[in-house]
Amino acid sequence: MIWVAILGLGLLFIGVPVAFAIGLAGILGVWLSGIPLSVTATRLFTGVDSFIFLAVPFYILAAEIMSQGGITARLISIASAATSWLRGGTAYANIGTSVLFAGISGSAVADAAALGRVFTEEMPKEGYTKEYAAAVTAASSIVGPIIPPSGLAIIMAAVTGLSVIDLFLAGILPGLLLGGACAAVVAIDAFRKRVPKPRRLVFHRDGAIRMIIEAVAVLTLPVLIIGGMLAGIYTATEGGGIAVAYAVFLSMVVFRVMDLKGLWKAFLRAARTSATIYLLVAAATILSYALNLLGIASWVASTASIFEQSPLLFLFAVAVLMLVLGTFLDIGAAILIFAPLLMPVVYQLGIDPMQAAMVIMLTLAMGLVTPPVGVVLFVMMRVGRVRMYPLIRALVPFLLAQLLAIALVCLIPGISSYLPDLLN
Repeated sequence: MIWVAILGLGLLFIGVPVAFAIGLAGILGVWLSGIPLSVTATRLFTGVDSFIFLAVPFYILAAEIMSQGGITARLISIASAATSWLRGGTAYANIGTSVLFAGISGSAVADAAALGRVFTEEMPKEGYTKEYAAAVTAASSIVGPIIPPSGLAIIMAAVTGLSVIDLFLAGILPGLLLGGACAAVVAIDAFRKRVPKPRRLVFHRDGAIRMIIEAVAVLTLPVLIIGGMLAGIYTATEGGGIAVAYAVFLSMVVFRVMDLKGLWKAFLRAARTSATIYLLVAAATILSYALNLLGIASWVASTASIFEQSPLLFLFAVAVLMLVLGTFLDIGAAILIFAPLLMPVVYQLGIDPMQAAMVIMLTLAMGLVTPPVGVVLFVMMRVGRVRMYPLIRALVPFLLAQLLAIALVCLIPGISSYLPDLLN
């Protein structure tokens, strides 16, 4: 087993793409276990042979269409209008836009790329430093994979057997808590007068009415997805198809900011992203199979006795492990490999599976803004034209606040399980 870990980590550190690194490590594990290597070809296909995974391309495509269809500018206008009277209002608007955008894109990278350019250009005009603007955008963007519709929730459901709908619902309060943690940091900075007063926005009656109508139209999408699934009208996969149709309708008919050429570009980008995810899933399936052959599942299960008297300590141990893994391993790969190993122990210790799933997702999401594989961090460095060290220094207060939020999720199961239990 140690040789599998050495190969996988070694390939990652020399820059081999994640899917190939973990796939090759998995092939080595299969070979060491004495199983014919031809089995890996079968495992590649069975790894993605899941009805739940059919939902992934739909939600990615809906997010691409909405992000290219003029939705970002409208979300920024909505959030700015709601916070224009507060000191630090533009920073609050940044966080609020990320939360709203999360209900559409479900992606931290899409959030950072779409909002980063706008806010890192506009916030310095009001007196914010460029590093602070980039830090607010990066920290709030990790809400994206948590609030539904969440691609991570779909992957988690596929590998653990949990309900997609329950995971969608379980992500709402923790996601809002992460956003609230960022807002708390801005509030402290505002109280200490470290952030400027915003520019007053003046709205005419016709403009205000138009903004309200556009806000209702945009924010109907997540309500449409979750509401229809809760009502039993359609599944998560069918809900993704409906989301695509609604996104096309808004972008091409209502707002009229996308033509057929733009739609084709959205299809191409969604196809590339979906193919990347499926390749990662297939490779992670081989590695998981190899680790099970080498006995890691029984080793993990044996650790349950250590935490038998303190399930809470196990949750914190999982959180620390995921924080470390998230610094160098892709978030999707980490869920695919480790969630199936950890969930049997979760059930054995009597921990709420929704709570455990949220702890895993939240702590891995933190890895998106921490080096050396912090994808969002690098996106913000490129988009905002800031250096790593000043950006990390500005990020520290936000990350500490979000770690406190994750600790609350560990301590209070109801934050994750209240909505699924209520609506079930």
